[in-house]
Amino acid sequence: MNLPNALRFELGSFPLACGETVSAAQLDYRVFGELNRERSNLVLYPSSYGAWPEDIAWVVGTILDPSEHCVVLVSQFGNGRSSSPSNGGPPLRQGGWPIDHRDNLRAQIRLLEEVFGVERPALVYGWSMGAQQAYHWAVIEPQRPQRICCVCGTARTTPHNRLFLLSLRQALSADPAWNGSGFDAVPEQGLRTFALIYASWAASQAYYCRGAHRELGYDTVEHYVEDSWLPAYRRHDPRDLIAMLDVWLANDVAAAAGTSLAVALGRIQAATAVVAGRHDLYFPPADCAHEAALIPGATFHVLESDLGHRAGNPRQAPAEQAQLRAVVDELLSR
Repeated sequence: MNLPNALRFELGSFPLACGETVSAAQLDYRVFGELNRERSNLVLYPSSYGAWPEDIAWVVGTILDPSEHCVVLVSQFGNGRSSSPSNGGPPLRQGGWPIDHRDNLRAQIRLLEEVFGVERPALVYGWSMGAQQAYHWAVIEPQRPQRICCVCGTARTTPHNRLFLLSLRQALSADPAWNGSGFDAVPEQGLRTFALIYASWAASQAYYCRGAHRELGYDTVEHYVEDSWLPAYRRHDPRDLIAMLDVWLANDVAAAAGTSLAVALGRIQAATAVVAGRHDLYFPPADCAHEAALIPGATFHVLESDLGHRAGNPRQAPAEQAQLRAVVDELLSR
């Protein structure tokens, strides 16, 4: 599928949930398919960590049908395409980046209302950090989304997942190029450590045990990280990598709603599908199942796969794609 042209939604002076204001805020988005006359077929797909539209657009046509739905793929704040430290967005600071998912939600609501005239998307679909945004839609604005599909992501970042994120942040900020609010040079050692940590978490033990990296042509895991994982992060401004980590660290729909997790998830009115990966180390099935049990009428599904966290973004894995498509088709039939 050809990637549609990048579109930009100018938010202007944008007040943040923390009380600060971003001048000239903007969202990057792409549109696949057409909005119907009733404006009832819009599917919103918020981006995941480090993902640019070209990385995740494969979902359109494979999981989300653009002949039936108008699919809007929106870049979250901090990913280098929407407002980010690298392009004039809020800078990094000692206490963390000031944007969180409440701000992504409010910006996306404005995008749908002001550009598409849509108040109630048919579906908010998201993987990983995209799932976190889908949860925020359903909890903070329960009357808006008709459906949500949360793939390999949780409504609140767990303590164990927090340790993973802190290790990534430390990998970058411990590099000699870090100056407290940015980098004086490319943090080469920091990025290599970052990639090593990411590769050990995102793919599962079972994935490496069967030698999947060798099937891809890499004789060692070191070679695999150097040639496959490191380039994916080196292409980003490292300030943006830290900004997105800070948003992930702050992810908590209960805190955003000012209540307990049980009460927050109990507010969800949208038809909900929660999808976990069998070997996901970030968001294990038990964590996802616990949250699904708190959502009225939610269905819970497990992707049978050794891809680990990447089972939820199976760009080149037809078996996992078929499992996801079945979940989405069932959800859209409700």
